[in-house]
Amino acid sequence: MCDFAVGLSRQLNGSIIPSERPDHAMLEVWNPLGIVGVITAFNFPSAVLGWNACLALVCGNCVVWKGAPTTPLITIALTKIIAGVLEKNNLPGSIFTSLCGGAEIGQAIAKDTRISLVSFTGSSKVGLMVQHTVNQRFGKCLLELSGNNAIIVMDDADIKLAVRSVLFAAVGTAGQRCTTCRRLLLHESIYDKVLEQLLDLYKQVKIGDPLEDGTLLGPLHTKSSKDSFVKGIEVIKSQTKTPARFIGIGLEPVFCLALRQEVKSCTGGSAIESEGNFVQPTIMSTYLVELCFPESCFCKLLVLSSSIFTQRPEAIFRWIGPSGSDCGIVNVNIPTNGAEIGGAFGGEKATGGGREAGSDSWKQYMRRATWAGF
Repeated sequence: MCDFAVGLSRQLNGSIIPSERPDHAMLEVWNPLGIVGVITAFNFPSAVLGWNACLALVCGNCVVWKGAPTTPLITIALTKIIAGVLEKNNLPGSIFTSLCGGAEIGQAIAKDTRISLVSFTGSSKVGLMVQHTVNQRFGKCLLELSGNNAIIVMDDADIKLAVRSVLFAAVGTAGQRCTTCRRLLLHESIYDKVLEQLLDLYKQVKIGDPLEDGTLLGPLHTKSSKDSFVKGIEVIKSQTKTPARFIGIGLEPVFCLALRQEVKSCTGGSAIESEGNFVQPTIMSTYLVELCFPESCFCKLLVLSSSIFTQRPEAIFRWIGPSGSDCGIVNVNIPTNGAEIGGAFGGEKATGGGREAGSDSWKQYMRRATWAGF
């Protein structure tokens, strides 16, 4: 991300615009905002900082960073690295400031009129409160909030590719990415085949220390995450009033839609009694298109990333067009999780609508002025 931002720093260009007035010129001028506040979440405690801070700094801003309260050592370690770079280049250390603590620090950043832009990553519920506070003082917000990402598998899809992609998107990082696959929608003609292969792969998932070779599924971040997983499963079961199949993908409750009559078995759905916050990888299926989950599960209807598996060009181009996915990240024959810094990262609706990293995202960290004169 630093390499990307340094290269981008030579391309922070404004436009030269023809003026309707004789002998006049008109320019688009971009200037730094001043101070950018960055509030990051636990799951990507360094990457999200990089997306924001690197661009904010090359745009000429200072950065105030609040890391997640459960990852203070990463906040301190990264700050030391950045401080060393500033010192080596004879720049003031105050260009980058970090804070460790809880919600009170985030609230102070949101309220501070000296901070022109607040970039917040976290739940939709908290993000809405941050936006409200910042808007009250006419500040700017960049929000990256929860996702409820779906993979659609069409009848012509490469089933083997799709199943392995679903496994990684649902179980990788213990389901704790904002782009984790939480919903799987299957064409009825391939339902049995996909489910059979997916169940087989889930049985092979190695659970344990993620630093060990071969381990795919590590622990959840905290005990409260483990507790909300268990509660979420209970809520899903209590809402199934019709002969419904459960589904699930990922380690937070999700549902999968398939147009069939029979009730299918599920796998997982329980916490693992052991040291650490481990839960079983879970698959459940249901008729219900929408389920209500506890707010702590962050599984309301949100959109960030979407994916479709198909080999038909007409389906692909419809998927990426105006009548297709309305998500910020639209994938074809690859899973929902993962992103490249060259493309702007972010989602729509309750996911916040913000964009970070690539493309022209740098414009969010600057103010635009239209200059005219002669």
